[in-house]
Amino acid sequence: MRRNGVFVLLIFLLMSSCSTKKPADLIVTNATVYTVDEAFSKVESFAVTDGKVVAAGNTKEILAEYTTENILDATGKFVYPGFNDAHAHFNGYAVNLMQYADLRGTSGPEDIYEIILAHHEKFGSDWMLGRSWDQNDWQVAEFPDKTKLDELFPDIPVYLVRVDGHAGWCNSKALEMAGITADTKVIGGLVELKNGQPTGILIDNAMGLVSRLIPSITLDQQKLGLMEAQKNCFVAGLTSVTDAGLDKSTVLLIEEMQNSGELKMRINAMLNPSEENFEFFVKNGPKKEERLVVNTIKLFADGALGSRGALLLEDYSDDPGNKGIQIEAQEYYDNICQLAYENNFAVATHCIGDGANRLMLDTYGKFLNGNNDRRWRIEHAQIIHPDDLEKFARYSIVPSVQATHATSDMYWAGDRLGEVRLNNGAYVYQTLLNQLGWLPNGTDFPVEEIYPLFTFYASVFRTDHDNFPEGGFLMKEALTREQALRSMTIWPAKASFEENEKGSLEPGKWADFVILDTDLMTASPQEVLDTKIESNWIAGEKVFER
Repeated sequence: MRRNGVFVLLIFLLMSSCSTKKPADLIVTNATVYTVDEAFSKVESFAVTDGKVVAAGNTKEILAEYTTENILDATGKFVYPGFNDAHAHFNGYAVNLMQYADLRGTSGPEDIYEIILAHHEKFGSDWMLGRSWDQNDWQVAEFPDKTKLDELFPDIPVYLVRVDGHAGWCNSKALEMAGITADTKVIGGLVELKNGQPTGILIDNAMGLVSRLIPSITLDQQKLGLMEAQKNCFVAGLTSVTDAGLDKSTVLLIEEMQNSGELKMRINAMLNPSEENFEFFVKNGPKKEERLVVNTIKLFADGALGSRGALLLEDYSDDPGNKGIQIEAQEYYDNICQLAYENNFAVATHCIGDGANRLMLDTYGKFLNGNNDRRWRIEHAQIIHPDDLEKFARYSIVPSVQATHATSDMYWAGDRLGEVRLNNGAYVYQTLLNQLGWLPNGTDFPVEEIYPLFTFYASVFRTDHDNFPEGGFLMKEALTREQALRSMTIWPAKASFEENEKGSLEPGKWADFVILDTDLMTASPQEVLDTKIESNWIAGEKVFER
């Protein structure tokens, strides 16, 4: 009898022990988890309830405290917070997927002609549109002209956007429809001329003369494009993006698709500087939802270095007499900064050249006036005069960079800038990080490819994918591996005022994570490039599996 009583007691104790375990929706076990907390801790396991991390530790501890029917055995693989692109064009990428021929990686104009002919034959359209050509990749690194486009498409307007989005290549039909002649002048833009006539190349604001004529895609096409863009981003390991410049209609469409459950991607939506956006969003203060943040106005101070539209303090080394383009007048920037400041919105401004960076650092400084937590941003921050670097710290201005720009530009940046400027203020990511102690990092896709692992690679190794140049490009400005991982997880979250909700795998934060087959903290350069995304998760829900 006594033995039976002891047996019953043991069963009772075991059942009591099990019943005290807390229920979880998901438990990840047997992993190497880089939590990216303040201490950069590693754990083996974590539990998820209601889409958020509730505990992290070793597998034995987590299984002793939590129970679930949904255990994910990571079999020793590597878990990171979901990657966050701090500067991209998610909707622009979606539209491109629906409308534009892909011209990336072409070796010359002849490749372009072949692609657009095949594209038009397959899809047809009232317009021939393309995106991502780069004359710097061609054997003759010069802007093309409209001659061959006119032969191939005499009656259909052609509009081909350069890789950086700051130059357009058109045929005569497009120029005619836009009313562009040799006498056309555009503030903040340029119509390229040769022998006194337009060549078909439009720089910065001049592009709008043609682009505004392009028929908009339908709402159904835009939805389809957003879903396709989301799918591609999930495959790449992204769970969050900052979309740098959106109109009211697109922000509301994104919100509608998120609320319906179609769009799971978390999006920080920067606003284009339109009166409609000012009235509807800005004057009502910042908006913050689980998957959507609207708290920033996006501006442009200059163009791009590749098309010589970046605003420099001194002439281009390979184009004497040209300092680039200031997109708007000083009063314009002052007025919008005043509006943003009064309504607790941030400002994020595209600044490539040292002239543009000085312009906006000084403009911000008039409003920020010392240390603050406004998190106003300089986007790209590519070339900074050494005298201006301390202004980031003085005014608490966030430098937001794209490491892949350095490895894309390195072949010709020295031609544009000369050796002195190149080695004193160009692509100085480590120096910029040291200003505030943090640095959001992105791709600017579709300018660059959408893969955050390429961002990590370029940040740490500073070479192209063929390991050129040996030893790295301006290697003193490389980021450490830990810095690079933070720059694509917790620091972009901080830039959008979301560091308490995401960006690290800590209790209380969203369970957004990606599982890789590679340890980024120890992998060789080639192993980083060969890394496979095993699966991708948002709020504990699997959104991609290889």
